[in-house]
Amino acid sequence: MQNISDLLKKTKKSTGDADESGNEKGTTERFEEKMVDIRVKELERETEAVAAAAGFPYINLKGFPIGPDTIATIPKPQAEKLKAVCFLIHGQEIRVGAVNPARPEAQEMAFELGERLHGHAVVYMISEQSFKYAFKMYEAVPEILPAVKGVEISAADLTKFEAAAGNLKDLTAALTKLSTTDIITFLIASGLKARASDIHIEGEEKEIKVRLRLDGVLNDVAEINKAEWVKIISRLKLIAGLKINISDQPQDGRFTIFLTDDKVDVRVSTIPTAFGESVVMRLLRSSSTGLKFEDLGIRGRAHDQLKAQIERPNGMIVTTGPTGSGKTTTLYAVLTTLNSPETKIITLEDPVEYKLPGINQSQIDYSKDYTFAKGLRSILRQDPDVVMVGEIRDLDTAEVAIQAALTGHLVISTIHTNSAAGAIPRFLSMGVKPFLLAPALNAVIGQRLVRKICANCKEEEQLPVEMLERAKKILGEIPSAADVKIDLKNLKFFHGKGCDACGGLGFKGRIGIYEAMIMNQEIEKIILSGQTSEYQMQEIAVKNGMITMAQDGLLKAADGITTAEEVFRVAE
Repeated sequence: MQNISDLLKKTKKSTGDADESGNEKGTTERFEEKMVDIRVKELERETEAVAAAAGFPYINLKGFPIGPDTIATIPKPQAEKLKAVCFLIHGQEIRVGAVNPARPEAQEMAFELGERLHGHAVVYMISEQSFKYAFKMYEAVPEILPAVKGVEISAADLTKFEAAAGNLKDLTAALTKLSTTDIITFLIASGLKARASDIHIEGEEKEIKVRLRLDGVLNDVAEINKAEWVKIISRLKLIAGLKINISDQPQDGRFTIFLTDDKVDVRVSTIPTAFGESVVMRLLRSSSTGLKFEDLGIRGRAHDQLKAQIERPNGMIVTTGPTGSGKTTTLYAVLTTLNSPETKIITLEDPVEYKLPGINQSQIDYSKDYTFAKGLRSILRQDPDVVMVGEIRDLDTAEVAIQAALTGHLVISTIHTNSAAGAIPRFLSMGVKPFLLAPALNAVIGQRLVRKICANCKEEEQLPVEMLERAKKILGEIPSAADVKIDLKNLKFFHGKGCDACGGLGFKGRIGIYEAMIMNQEIEKIILSGQTSEYQMQEIAVKNGMITMAQDGLLKAADGITTAEEVFRVAE
């Protein structure tokens, strides 16, 4: 086959040299480019024909997105010697492209690769140009490990950056002295030390902005020189197993941080923006999965009622609230409480955020038509005792979940509504049949997350008159059936003045505020009528002793756990 550089020389010779005029030179260059493009396509067609005659599958790798972890499965010297590259790994499917796939060494290498990766490798024929395109990936990501499973950040790494990472107000100065590798480690160390849930790295017009989500609120913590952006984004993609040469499409990846006494799974998301890409790393601590139902912050009568519903062998318990309100944490806490050797628990999630020992967790995949509804039908054939569905989004999923609750399974799930009372109208608006929903539903939990006052700098505060009167009015409406006693004349509220322990924020950690609507005959009767509103359900639930989220939050504020202002920000 003819080499492209030789073709270019011949093309130049045939067209003659350009004169001084820009027009003739530009025309010649465009003609040369067009001729080269035509010949490249001819060479690809020739390669495809040879592959078909020899019985090998063919592929053109020009423009094919190859991940760094994929290309690195064949060492660079071996790839260069055999003119072969690994261009795709999907589950047990492994695809290798070779200029000469019939070569015994290429076939042997592919077989060994399949054995090593516990899959089946198929060798495709590729052209010289395809090979050159793919081989350039080795230059873009030098020193790639055979497989990047995780990033080891030891206690020594954290100690190395501990002083600077602890001072969130001065991260920019510390970052200017670090290499690209150390910048990533430093940012992760800072996020872990501050107990951030997310690290945001955003390319802007003149700089890279770094923000940490602390207790649900984003905080600007640093700016990085724009010149470092390409190195940083490449390093992050390498760690997360993303495709380095793809910058105009969203990508999702994952890696694990191995600490001395803990493990942190990091979900990485990238999206293209006007000034580069935006990267968000979500930090998922494995130690967070040990939370039990008793630790959530549900108190008093609501706790006792919900505990009784969780211990029932069948029915459905639903949590409600917006994104980021702690619904998944509540579900995991329930599962942890129910987890025992004699109980079969299966979950269906999107995505699986935490790995729970002793529980079968399944992740939906829309690309393979594995949806909540289809997955739930398959799960029920596995004879589970408890089923957790990450979210009920449509009528199909709702109907299967309700049928499961009616046929001897305990089903727990989430639904997006503003309050516990709003869940029933939401189900009915989906098209759920009232006569099925009424007997299936055990309880609905409405929730939000509020920031906890830092215990190190907590002090009493005097609320503005208007806010104090508002708090008294809400607390005064607590129903007598709730069996809560509170002295409205001697209310005390607190706040955090800010200290080193909380980074000057006055808050450290979060806790849930809840409302629990337990099913009874009156609520069932209204559901069966098929004509109900959120206001009507709320009124009946309160009459039967339900404490609202705002009331639960203000009770926690009066106990010095959170601030009244925080409760009003979240629940009102």
